[in-house]
Amino acid sequence: MAKYQRIEVVQTILDNGMVPLFYHSRPDVCKNVLRITYEAGIRVFEFTNRGDFAHEVFAELNHYAVEQLPGMMLGVGSVVDAPTAALYLQLGAHFIVSPLLNEEMARVCNRRKVLWIPGCGTLSEISRAEELGAEIVKIFPAKQIGGPAFIKSILGPCPWTRIMPSGGVEVEEDNLRQWFTAGAACVGMGSNLFPPDIIREGKWDVLKTKLEQAYQLVQKIKNETRLSSGK
Repeated sequence: MAKYQRIEVVQTILDNGMVPLFYHSRPDVCKNVLRITYEAGIRVFEFTNRGDFAHEVFAELNHYAVEQLPGMMLGVGSVVDAPTAALYLQLGAHFIVSPLLNEEMARVCNRRKVLWIPGCGTLSEISRAEELGAEIVKIFPAKQIGGPAFIKSILGPCPWTRIMPSGGVEVEEDNLRQWFTAGAACVGMGSNLFPPDIIREGKWDVLKTKLEQAYQLVQKIKNETRLSSGK
């Protein structure tokens, strides 16, 4: 069962401004990456549901987080159906992220009061997701759907919508500024945050520096955007 309430998870994601997403088949590698993410100040982490026995890796990772990393909230991404969502909820996932809109997943997560972040590609899908209780919606692949201009267009008629772009978000100031200026509530980042060569060679100090810089940059841009908008 999730340790933190849904509203706590939502607020932490919005405060962090970024959701790192990562997968590796080896639990020891995942633990190192999670620890470094935590030490960089980030308190949410999306384990991507890929590969055989991924749920077993997540179970071990979540045990590690509960015992060693107080305040870290683990979620699971790339979940496409309700049975898989239920499996991860049983393992203590604090949020479920999907690349698509699946209404049965919403019902499963809502029954357990766990945050569900569906993937949407149109305003109609976003509206339906919000009717089903989505506090945050993911646009994916964000760059191909329309980029920052898509978010700005959606927030025109629906300023209450919280959007997390994923896919095409880069750890560069100009790119991040475009997303947040357009109105993104937070951003999802994977391979740009966790370069395969750094992971493969175990350069944890290099990874920590990269994550710290990314997190500080996101915080800086978020604060500047908030001040310029008067919010």
